[in-house]
Amino acid sequence: MSNGQCEKNEPVCHFVHILFSPNTPNNPLLSVFALLCFKTLRNSVSLRLQTNADMVGKRKETTTSLEDLIENAGGCAVVDGGFATQLEKHGAAINDTLWSAVCLIKDSDLIKRVHLEYLEAGADVLVTSSYQATIPGFLSKGLSIEEGESLLKKSVTLAVEARNSFWEAVKVSPRHHRYNRALVAASIGSYGAYLADGSEYSGDYGPNVDMDKLKDFHRRRLQVLVEAGPDLLAFETIPNKLEAQACVELLEEENIHMPSWICFSSVDGENAPSGENFKECLDIINSSNKVNAVGINCAPPQLIESLICKLKQLTSKAIVVYPNSGEIWDGKAKRWLPSKCFDDDEFECFATRWRDSGAKLIGGCCRTTPSTIQAISKVLKGKSQ
Repeated sequence: MSNGQCEKNEPVCHFVHILFSPNTPNNPLLSVFALLCFKTLRNSVSLRLQTNADMVGKRKETTTSLEDLIENAGGCAVVDGGFATQLEKHGAAINDTLWSAVCLIKDSDLIKRVHLEYLEAGADVLVTSSYQATIPGFLSKGLSIEEGESLLKKSVTLAVEARNSFWEAVKVSPRHHRYNRALVAASIGSYGAYLADGSEYSGDYGPNVDMDKLKDFHRRRLQVLVEAGPDLLAFETIPNKLEAQACVELLEEENIHMPSWICFSSVDGENAPSGENFKECLDIINSSNKVNAVGINCAPPQLIESLICKLKQLTSKAIVVYPNSGEIWDGKAKRWLPSKCFDDDEFECFATRWRDSGAKLIGGCCRTTPSTIQAISKVLKGKSQ
C-alpha cells in the first residue's frame, strides 16, 4: 500500500488500534464495525476471517511431529533462547512497543542470523520473531493491514529458511550426528505483550477485557501465522486462565491441525501471574486435543524444578520449560532489574534436573544466549558440541 493509501485510511487504522485497547468497553457493534473496516482496507483482497478449514493448519507430509522430535532428541528436545537479547548483542535497537518484531521491518537479515546461531548451538526448535508482532501493533506504526500480515508471514519464512539452509549444510557433514532437523514454532505472545506494559507478568488486563476481546485480538494473527506454514504454534507468557481458554477455543474454532503448546509465566513458583492456581488453568488445556504441550516460559530458573513437578501432577501432556536468566523485567520502566541470575554453567547443571523431573522440551527465554543453549544441548544430548 502506498503512503497515500496509508494516509487515506489512517482514521480506520487508528480505530482498529483503539478497539484493542484494554480501556475500550466491549461492544458488539464495535466488533462489527471493525470487520467492515478490515474489508474496506483490503479492497479486493478478502480478509477471510473464517479461513477455509481444509487449508488452515494443513501440514506438509514431510513435517516431523513434535512427539517424533522429542523421541529423536533422546527424550528431551532443546528449544532456542532469548531472541531480543541476541538481537541487542548485534547492535539492534529494540526499545520499541514491537520489541524484537521491529527487526522484521528494519533488519530481517539479522533475524535470520540469530536463528542460525541458535541452530549452531544445538536448538531443536526455533521460535519465530513474532512474539510481539500483532496487526494492531503494526497499524499503530502506520503500516497497512496487508503490510502487517506480510510481516507476520515473514517471521515464519525467515525461521524456515534458516532451518532449511542449516540442515542442508550439516546433513552432509561429519557434524550431522550432533543435530536434529529443527522444527519452527510460530510465537504468539499474550495480549499483555502487545500492550507492552508488563501485564503479561500480572495478568491484570482490566475490566473491559473479556473472552471475546481476547479471541478477536488473537484470531487473525493465528490464521496468518498458520497459513505461513510453521511446524507448530507456541502461545507464550500467558498470564491468566481467561487467555488460556481463549487460545484453546480459538484452536478449536479455527480447526487447527498442527501441534501447539501453551506456556504460562509465574512470579511466585506456585500460581499463574494472575494468582489463579495452575489446576484451574490446566483443566481447560487438558480438555483439548489441540494442545500437545504445556509449560512455563520467562520465569526465573530458580522456580522451574518445582513448577515442573507441579505441572506433572496436573497434566499428561508434554512439559516445556524455557526460563529467563533470573533477571527481572520492569515493564513500566522498560529495563532489567539487578537480581540473582543463572550463568551457563548453572543452566547446564539444572537442565538435567529439569529433564529428570519430567520436562520434554527445555530452552531459554529473556537474557539467555546461544552459549546457554549450547550448554543445555551438550548436557541433554551427551554429545561434544
